[in-house]
Formats: sequence, C-alpha cells, structure tokens
Amino acid sequence: MSRSLQYIRPFDPWRQGSLCTCPFKYTVNPYTGCAHGCLYCYASSYIRDFFNPRPKKDFLRAAARDLSRIPPGSIINISSSSDPYQPLEAEMRLTRALLEMIPESYVIEIVTKSDLVTRDADLLSRRASVVSLTVTTMDESLAARLEPRAPKPSRRVSAMEALSRAGIPVVLRLDPLVPGLNDDPESIRAVVREAARAGARHVVTSVYKVKPDNVARVLSAFPDLEARFRKLYWEEGERIHGYLYASREYRARALKEVLRAARDYGLTFATCREGLLPPDPGVSCDGTHLAARAATRAASSARTAASRASS
Repeated sequence: MSRSLQYIRPFDPWRQGSLCTCPFKYTVNPYTGCAHGCLYCYASSYIRDFFNPRPKKDFLRAAARDLSRIPPGSIINISSSSDPYQPLEAEMRLTRALLEMIPESYVIEIVTKSDLVTRDADLLSRRASVVSLTVTTMDESLAARLEPRAPKPSRRVSAMEALSRAGIPVVLRLDPLVPGLNDDPESIRAVVREAARAGARHVVTSVYKVKPDNVARVLSAFPDLEARFRKLYWEEGERIHGYLYASREYRARALKEVLRAARDYGLTFATCREGLLPPDPGVSCDGTHLAARAATRAASSARTAASRASS
C-alpha cells in the first residue's frame, strides 16, 4: 500500500530497527526543506537544497487521496523532516488546511519548534492530538547560534503553556543534547523545569548524532568543540545506520541527567533512537500515548454531558 501513497507515508526510520521504539504511524511533510537553519539538522543530509524551503507540489489534493487509503484510527505525524510551522506556513497555511482535512478518527502528532502552532489550537483541541515542541536550551544567545532562524526558546515555552491551557497534551523534545553546548546538568534542568511549569507532561531526548554536513556547520560555529568531538565520536563512538554516535558512556551519562530532571519535575521520560535507557512504563517514546488518553477523557466528558442533558 505504501507505494500508492504520495505524501502521507509510513514512518519507517532505518526500517523500524530496534533503536526506533515509536508506535506504527504515518508521517507527512507539507513542505520540503526548512527555514530554521538549525546547525545540527539531520534532514539536510538527505534532502536536496534543504535550507531553501518550498511547498510540496499539489500537496492538498495528493494528501486527500492518500488519506482515503489510510485506515481510520492511524497516527499521523506532522512532520518528521521539516517544521510544519516554519515561516512559510504563516503565508501558505498548508498545515492548517491539512488538519482541517484529516477526519477526527485519526490521531495527530505535531512536531515543531514554532509558536505558530498555537494558531491551530482550535483544531487540535477537539480531537486526539499531541504537540511536541523542541527546546534545546533556555539560553537565548546559545539558541540564536545553534538554531539561528527558529523562534526563541521563551516563545516555544509560552506556546506550551497556551496549548496546555487549551487541553492539548504537550511533549518536550530536549533533542539533541550537543556535547559541550547544552548537555550540562544546569542547562538540562532549566529546560525541563520551564517546560514542566508550562504544562508539558512528557520529555523525549537524544544525543546529537554526527553526519558530515551537520558536523561541518556545528564546528564552524563552535570550533572549540573539535577536540571533544574527535574523542567522543571518532575515537570512542560508534557508527549506526549511517550516523556517528557519541560514546555509549557519554550518552548514558547525558541521558540520565534528563531522566533525573524528568523525575524531579514530574514528567514521564523516553529517549529517541538511543537504545540505552528504556522508556517509562506505559508511555510511547513520541508521546502519542497522551493523545489517546486525551481522546478517551474527551469522549467520557461528552457522554457525561449528553447523559445530563437527557435527564
């Protein structure tokens, strides 16, 4: 069936190897490429002209055709390779049009760095949905160098708060942890603390993985990291599915700092494609378990309201 799908396709990183613990879902990217310019971006290694974003050709018509072939109840991720709320969305509104098109029988997972997502709270709040917001640091000067055209971290945290008030489950993506930049315990705790205060209920994290193009950008902006990277990645690291991973000892130590912060601030915890620490019991790494629970609560409330109205 996936061969007949044009834009909404099964999410299958690394052919669902053991490092990916996401539930089965579909993924769709309304745009090709992204304007945020994050130095650590992985998608730029496999998408041509990535930092010159453009809308997918005939996107809405093709997406509607794809939807007709996808079973109701499926999880649909928006999106895995380019931000669905990058600046183009304010003008073109393809993500909003897609949300209006997808029947409420599907579960929606949004992944973004942009506070523009709050514009669509009216659509997301009345269906099974979850929004993951990436925040890598609360240090806005560091964020401006690391994610130069993405909204400030404070704006993303404010978006978490607005979505939570609207009843939409929120996930913090503290991802990636870049050695020497945002991996110290104080930085990690600051991000988790602010996200928890804003209503986030789950955190997913991972350590930065090296690809030739992204490491060139990172080391160009932060040349003092070169010796540390050489040791952690080239000397002590391991190559997995075309990515160079930092040493297992370093990764375990960094991930445990996030786990400790999650415990202290009451968030559930999972990692993304790490294979070192198991997710908390009863949670999915991507936070889609929150969407299912929210939908159950909404259905229960609706039944209660209907019962009261008829009595």
